[in-house]
Amino acid sequence: MKKKVLITSALPYANGPIHFGHIAGAYLPADVYARFERLKGKDVLYICGSDEYGVAITLSAEIANRTPKEHVDIYHEMIKNFFEKLNFSFDHYSRTTTETHKKLSQEFFLDLYNSGYIEAKTEDHLFSEKENKFLADRYVIGTCPKCEYEFARGDECPKCSRTFDAKELKNPRSKLTNSKLILKPSKHWYMRFDKFKDKLSTWIKDKDWKDNVLNFSKEYIKDLRERAITRDSTWGVPVPLDEAKGKVLYVWFDAPIGYISATMEWAEKIGEKEKYKDYWFDEKTKLVNFIGKDNIPFHAVFFPAMLMGQKQPYKIVDDLPANEFLMLEKRQFSKSEKWYIDLKSFFEKFTTDQIRFYLAAIAPETHDSDFLWKDFQMHCNSELVGKFGNFIHRTLTFIQRFADKKIPKSYSLDAMDQKFLDDINKSITDIDIAYSNYKLRKATQIIMELSQIANVYFDHKKPWVLAKDESKKEELYTSLNLCLKCIKALALISNPIIPTSSQKIWEMTGNVTNLSQQKWDSVKNLSLEEGNKLPPPEVIFQKIEDEKVIEEMDKLKEKSDDQNMPKKSIPDLKNEISYKDFDKIDMRVGKIIEVEKIEKSEKLLKLQVDLGFEKRQIISGIAKSINPDELLNKKVIVVVNIKKAKLMGFESNGMILASGEDDDSLEIPFIQDMEIGASVC
Repeated sequence: MKKKVLITSALPYANGPIHFGHIAGAYLPADVYARFERLKGKDVLYICGSDEYGVAITLSAEIANRTPKEHVDIYHEMIKNFFEKLNFSFDHYSRTTTETHKKLSQEFFLDLYNSGYIEAKTEDHLFSEKENKFLADRYVIGTCPKCEYEFARGDECPKCSRTFDAKELKNPRSKLTNSKLILKPSKHWYMRFDKFKDKLSTWIKDKDWKDNVLNFSKEYIKDLRERAITRDSTWGVPVPLDEAKGKVLYVWFDAPIGYISATMEWAEKIGEKEKYKDYWFDEKTKLVNFIGKDNIPFHAVFFPAMLMGQKQPYKIVDDLPANEFLMLEKRQFSKSEKWYIDLKSFFEKFTTDQIRFYLAAIAPETHDSDFLWKDFQMHCNSELVGKFGNFIHRTLTFIQRFADKKIPKSYSLDAMDQKFLDDINKSITDIDIAYSNYKLRKATQIIMELSQIANVYFDHKKPWVLAKDESKKEELYTSLNLCLKCIKALALISNPIIPTSSQKIWEMTGNVTNLSQQKWDSVKNLSLEEGNKLPPPEVIFQKIEDEKVIEEMDKLKEKSDDQNMPKKSIPDLKNEISYKDFDKIDMRVGKIIEVEKIEKSEKLLKLQVDLGFEKRQIISGIAKSINPDELLNKKVIVVVNIKKAKLMGFESNGMILASGEDDDSLEIPFIQDMEIGASVC
């Protein structure tokens, strides 16, 4: 019976487009591993889907004037299409808004609840009197209880990465209104993760995981406590209890259950409804969860505990190859700061295999790495074209010219020939180990090293000289035969990373089958059908010209620097209407990009404010209430349709929202996560 391998990638959050940073972390490594294990003859099932619940989605949907479902529909399709463009080989790609997922998540909850692992508690929670509602953590900001960072989120600190309950924040306030929050009693359900400390400690102690994953997880388990798993919302999986009206499951609780519900959907899709149990209920299945490092506690601690608390014998993860982060030109990918690569534009200029190869070569396996445009060009030109592609084209061209377009026969091997053949076989063995251990960087190095060895062998054999001497024909044919075997090996070992290109290479060695459906052991013997005719060679890899790279680098800088480009998500400015005067007010998020004191005025500041659709000068009477240096690069609320005015001889085109009893005590609500130009209502 085939060894079953169940592979999952962390569910991408359907709250915006994904970028190459995400791809390098949890998706390309998983796809490469899935393709490799299929070649090895394993029974592979590769599962993923969109994560579609959570307060962040309701917040973004409100800003975009959409329902949460409309919002996730857009990004689910966008993400799915991008994955298809990258040639990912999911057996099933699902989403968490399906009925199957809802039902299974509720079953998980009830199983844990009935076993005494979930308890209800009425406790104080953060409440906004101004908004008259309890605020979920994503709507809350405050000072981190550990590092004192003033803009920590309600569930974690982006500076020190600590997670906590929103009530632990110092000086909690509303993200939308900046108003102070109070504590008010509310009933919620908590999972007693502390009851799983011993089980988790025993289970994890023998894991042969990456040091960063294992060490972090062990430390996390030591301080494991009960954790709220419900929240007040209408968007999410409803808590299946009569007294829990208006409560839904936390997104981190239901999201990993999506691996199982997606597998159930796959089984139903192929007409074998119970087949998901062959993977999830079999202890011999190898389960590998590919994630980014920010997902470690959820996959190494929380989800295993949830599975341990089930009556069903669910499989618990065997390996957790969490990657670090990928940066872009030394900075974090950021849509809001326009520091990203437009994927639609990218694929109009570059190929899928070019980016797959490059992201594999710079995979952030043990530390953060960088996408650098010049480095991308170098890898594509020097390695794919200069080494890999060059060797293939040289060999096949010589066979066309000097071997009658047929696979040449191999005769006796000299020492150099045997050394070359040994190097080929060693490369196949070495890359087998690299793929088995999720080491994409090492795999690309092996591919390039073998390409370089092959080019050196070709140069030393000098087939252009041998072709001129009839007595050297056997030596010529033998060397070309070995070079063709090397090409076959290169097609095999590169297939998991560059499947489209490797298939073309495979076909140029005289094969008409689908390489991805072949078996590793049968291909690695490198047998050739000597005498068979070969098709004409074609160029596999395209060179990237300097102009393209310069254009992309300039475009990146322009996007980041240009403060006049409107964002597609920014609503049109409101027209004056004849309803209540208040409804005429158009308030937007603006970013203060310049601050200047006005001479002869104690309270006025001259501000340059970026509104997304344009820059404006605004004169604001807030100088007595705040240090001007503290305003720079802060996002504020701006009334944009107030009539222009002149103050101290300067034109003012807008008003910064502030509140207070006098000019000395004004408070300014700063905005954190909303995009520049977004409407505020």
